[in-house]
Amino acid sequence: MNLNTASGYFRRLAFAAILMTVPLTGQAAPANMLIYIHPQEYKHPLKLWHFYYDYWFKQGPVVEPLARSMLAEAFGEIGMCGAVNEARSLVWIQPRLYYNPHMTVFYGEIRASVYTSHGEPVATYLGEARKHGFLDVVTHAQIEAVYRDAMRNLVVNMQKDPGLKAVIAEGEINRDAGGACALVPNLPPPRLFDLDYLIKGVN
Repeated sequence: MNLNTASGYFRRLAFAAILMTVPLTGQAAPANMLIYIHPQEYKHPLKLWHFYYDYWFKQGPVVEPLARSMLAEAFGEIGMCGAVNEARSLVWIQPRLYYNPHMTVFYGEIRASVYTSHGEPVATYLGEARKHGFLDVVTHAQIEAVYRDAMRNLVVNMQKDPGLKAVIAEGEINRDAGGACALVPNLPPPRLFDLDYLIKGVN
């Protein structure tokens, strides 16, 4: 091997080593929150019923990008179960959507059950929204709009809880939080945190 060949070989080797370290650097910081959405939400479509027209869609692909962007804006670094391992908390996102053909109203609900990174229940939060519309007119856009409003309402309700903020910002980092994600459907359900309901109950 001559000098030029050896020099080129070592340059390529050094470049490859740099590329291998880039993903590790990008994922050095643990996520404040890992999002879990049940696989059924991606595999099994939901049916919205009308007298003359039905609409089938899968909730997971619609809700996931909304949850990722809006929770990240509110709580910082966010990851998805199965893609990230280190985190301070876990959140199970459960979407629901209904359509009333008599009233021509979409009803959206997103429930977030939050756990510590080791699976201890923190609280459950609820976001709700409704939207008038016809099931056969730009249906996907209307569904996304309802979920977006429900997600926005959910984030507002989550931000009311100072205990949740403490868990997300200062909770213990679990280096195997990705493994804990697999157990989320079997974990005990956290209590429902509804500050508005508590205030109404006092008054």
